[in-house]
Amino acid sequence: MRRGRRTKTRLPLTGRISVPGDKSISHRALIVAALAEGRSSVRGLNSGADVRATLAAVEALGVRVAYDDNYQVQVYGEGMGGLREPGGPIDAGNSGTTVRTMLGVAAAIEGLTVFIGDRSLSERPMLRVVAPLRQMGARIDGRANGELLPLVVRGGALRGVDIELSVASAQVKTALLFAGCLATGTTSVIEPGPSRDHTERMLSAAGVAVVRSGTTVSVDGPQLPAPLNVRVPGDMSSAAFLIVAALLVEGSDLTIEDVGINPTRTGLIDALRAMGADIEVIETGTEGGEPVGSIRVRSSALVGASPDPAAVPTFIDEIPVLAIAATQAEGETTIRGASELRVKETDRISALVEGITAIGGRAEAHPDGMTVTGSTPLRGADVDSLGDHRVAMAFAVAGLVADDNIRIAKWSCVDTSFPEFLDVLGRAQGRLTA
Repeated sequence: MRRGRRTKTRLPLTGRISVPGDKSISHRALIVAALAEGRSSVRGLNSGADVRATLAAVEALGVRVAYDDNYQVQVYGEGMGGLREPGGPIDAGNSGTTVRTMLGVAAAIEGLTVFIGDRSLSERPMLRVVAPLRQMGARIDGRANGELLPLVVRGGALRGVDIELSVASAQVKTALLFAGCLATGTTSVIEPGPSRDHTERMLSAAGVAVVRSGTTVSVDGPQLPAPLNVRVPGDMSSAAFLIVAALLVEGSDLTIEDVGINPTRTGLIDALRAMGADIEVIETGTEGGEPVGSIRVRSSALVGASPDPAAVPTFIDEIPVLAIAATQAEGETTIRGASELRVKETDRISALVEGITAIGGRAEAHPDGMTVTGSTPLRGADVDSLGDHRVAMAFAVAGLVADDNIRIAKWSCVDTSFPEFLDVLGRAQGRLTA
C-alpha cells in the first residue's frame, strides 16, 4: 500500500555558528610546516579523514607532529634534511589532495616513496600531476604509465621549468610549486584560468618569494619556507551546505563566523546571488594571508540562473549543493564547465542527477554538467551517496525541505571533510546547544 505524504516541521536556521577549518588550507599548512626549519603552530586544523591522511603522510616522511583534541598541531620541521624515505607505503585513503600535493615533495626526497589509496582513489587520474613533475626530472611510475595508483616515486634532484597546464588545477599547481621550492632554478606554472591560490598565499606568508602575474605563478628554488604560526579559517566548502540550507528553509537568518572568504573560493556566493539569494559577506581580518569574514544568510525565493562556465572551477566542490538549491529555484539552472565532477570521489554528475530524480526533482545530465529545472516539491526517498561526502551532505540539505525523510546510504563518508556536520546543523536549528 502506498504511504501517504506528511508535512515535516521545518526548523529555520538562526543565530551564529562556525564551521571546521578549511580543508584545502589545512593540507597546505601541514606540508609547508614540514618543509620549514623549526616549530610551526597550526590552529583550527580540519578534523576530517582527508587532512588526517596528509598529517600521517608528513609523519611518514620523518616529521614530528604533536596534536591535541582542539584541532591544534605543532609541527617540528627540519627542512629538506629532516625528510626521509618512508618505512612503508603512504596510504592517502580517499584524499586526492594528499597524493597530488605530496608528490611534489616526495619527488625531491632521496629514496623510494610509494603512494596507495582506497578503491575510489585508486581509479582517479594522477597523470595530470605526474607528467609535469616528470618534466622537472621526477622519476614516477604507476599503473597505466602513472595515471593510476599505486605510484612509485624515486626521489632526487629536480630542475625548474616552465609548465603550461591544459586545465586549471590548484592541486597540480600546488605540487609543482612545492617541487619548485625544492628544485634548482625557476619553476613557472601557467594555467588557462584562475584556480584556488591558497598555496601562493601560504608560501608568501612563510617568506617564500612567489611571483604572480595573471594566471602564471613562479618560484625560484631552492628556498624553504619559514615556520608558520597560523589559524586556519572556516571552510567555505563546508559553509556552503549551511548557506543553501538557510536560503531554502523559510524563516532562516543565519550568520557563519570566521569563514575563509578568499576570492577564489566565493564563486558559490556569486552564483547564488545571481539566483536572488540574500547573502551578506563582511571581511573581519586576515589569517596566513587569507581574508576571513562572516557570512549572513536569510531565506530567499530563488530563480534559476546559469553560472559562467569559466567561473565554475572556482566553486567546483560546491556544485552538489548548488544543484539542490536549483531544485527550489523557479526556472532552469544549467551548469557547464564542470567535467571535473566526473572524476571526483565518484561521478558526481551522475550521482546528483539520479538522486535528484529519486526525490522528485527534475535534472538532466550533460557531459560537463547538468540542467536542473525547478521549483519542484521534493519527497522522501532512499538516495545513494556512492561514498561521496559532498553528495551525501547535499542530499541532507534537500531533506530539510522534502515532505518526508531522505535516507542517505554510506553517510559515514561525511567524515572525509565535515564529521561535525549534523552537530553544527543541529545548533543552527536550535536542536542542540554548543
